[in-house]
Amino acid sequence: MIYRIIALASGALALAACSSINLDFLKPAPVMDTVQFESEPPGAEAKVSTGQTCRTPCALALQASTGYTVTFTLNGYTPTSETLELVQMGDGTAHLRPNPVSVELTPAAPPPKPKKPPVRRKPVAKKPAKPKMAAPPPTAAAPPPQPAAPSPWPPAQQR
Repeated sequence: MIYRIIALASGALALAACSSINLDFLKPAPVMDTVQFESEPPGAEAKVSTGQTCRTPCALALQASTGYTVTFTLNGYTPTSETLELVQMGDGTAHLRPNPVSVELTPAAPPPKPKKPPVRRKPVAKKPAKPKMAAPPPTAAAPPPQPAAPSPWPPAQQR
């Protein structure tokens, strides 16, 4: 009876041990390829379609199992994209090409200046026109001088 218990316990332990064994180490690791990224001017962000990013000049390890798209961005410059292709070599290995990836960023055009709306000015109230003095009508001849009116006072005596 004791042998049965020992056999049953050891079988349970062996079964538990088998379920926790991870056999992933037997699978071959994915082949990685290190790709260099360069830009002119340096300091651009290189973003791979997998989501990995770095600032140029830099290098990233990518799986050599498929192609990728890399987008380079830098403030004040137009974003540029490059494609990495998987190239099979004669010895059965694969590599990503081009390597290094070099791009020259072009300056972005300045944003258009916003047009200012036309300024609306308040209408200025017009001042009433001053009446113009009419010029005297032209006369053919000057009127004759009128004699001086007699003074109501007696003339001064001479001495």
